[in-house]
Amino acid sequence: MDLHLDLDQDASLPLNTAVADAIRHAIRTGRLRAPDPLPSTRALAAQLAVARGTVTEAYAQLAAEGWIITRQGATTRVARDGDGPPATVEPPAPSRTTAPACWDLRPGVPDTTLFPARTWATAVRAATRSDPEVLGYGEPQGRPELRRVLAGYLNRTRGVTAGPDRILITSGFADALALLATTLRELGLRHIAMEDPCLDVHRRVVTHAGLTIHPVPVDAHGLDITALAATPARVVLATPAHQFPLGATLGPARRRKLVAWARRVDGYIIEDDYDGEYRFDRKPVSALQALDPSRVIYGGTTSKTLAPAMRLGWLALPPRLSRPVTDRVAHQQAPPLDQLALSHLILSGHYDRHIRRTRTEYRRRRDHLIAAGLPLTGIAAGLHALLPVADEEQMIAHARTRSLALMGLGPFWHGRPRGQGLIIGYSRPPVTTAYEALDHLVALMAPADVRPG
Repeated sequence: MDLHLDLDQDASLPLNTAVADAIRHAIRTGRLRAPDPLPSTRALAAQLAVARGTVTEAYAQLAAEGWIITRQGATTRVARDGDGPPATVEPPAPSRTTAPACWDLRPGVPDTTLFPARTWATAVRAATRSDPEVLGYGEPQGRPELRRVLAGYLNRTRGVTAGPDRILITSGFADALALLATTLRELGLRHIAMEDPCLDVHRRVVTHAGLTIHPVPVDAHGLDITALAATPARVVLATPAHQFPLGATLGPARRRKLVAWARRVDGYIIEDDYDGEYRFDRKPVSALQALDPSRVIYGGTTSKTLAPAMRLGWLALPPRLSRPVTDRVAHQQAPPLDQLALSHLILSGHYDRHIRRTRTEYRRRRDHLIAAGLPLTGIAAGLHALLPVADEEQMIAHARTRSLALMGLGPFWHGRPRGQGLIIGYSRPPVTTAYEALDHLVALMAPADVRPG
């Protein structure tokens, strides 16, 4: 480790004393605090360009005064803060906080143990060999290679119609939403409609951008278009493929009405297609953007397909918004190396294979819960399902006593809750313990606690 010390240059002061004084001053001023580590005598001597014996003598003096702790074969550490008493070297007492849950079924995260680590490493190596400029800053709109590949991939798998020039690479959907909200506000669109319930993070993002939110109810068929039309909003954020968190799919009739609404008010639909690749029942539903690319802003991400830590997302922008949105991007947010690696993953076919593999695994988990008799809703697609219950807070607390982490609908309503339920994120547990976690959920749910779906 490196440690900056200001040595007193007074020639009359012994050098070991100057080193000890500098360390003592760093502790007194709070730059070093117990139990911070200190460099070895050899390392610090090299940094200060002094003899090792000088540092050894300084450490011995500080240890004798109780400022530091030195032990043979162990790292030297600060023993106290400022002029306080020496810190205890006893191990800390066990925490009295509640132990973390053994099984986590909260929504929003895929099984990261299914991440194709070796394939991804191969793609990264291929990316570094393909272009010597890959370690540079990159273009604000994103690597052209990935934009070209995504244009074809999204058209093939989701029916999205957009050329590479209208695709913007982002560091996830939340950042993309913040960029969109700020741009739309500057274009004079200061009201936005949002599904009720919806992801609470998205509410905070658009509020921070200065937009006024108008909640629109969601039922078993998705967004209520009649209620939307009654708001002053000309922009709506929707999850048509698999509504979060209720799980409904926006049907064909409502999709047509939603696009007609956007045309009538000269507005836009922001489509959050967060888990559209995971369709289990019936014919796959294409992206809403296919109905009118001039009115629908399509957003996608690798957060549910690969891992949230990837921080890779994209927007397919309508022609009228392409320049206003991209002009606001001063620099590329997503790492160019990761962008090229993703383009290699898609081109090689490994991304499609990973989607098929994970889709099969998540469907097995969903079917496992259905076979157990739980009255789930929103089960046709996605990585979570809704389990209606009479009292979600009571069930969450009950589950906690059995080391099972669950989440209810409560945080996602705009105001007063209009229903009770548990959002079962069956995709989250590692594959090695997933079915054990699901069985614990089934055991927890007594017939009297679960309301028929």
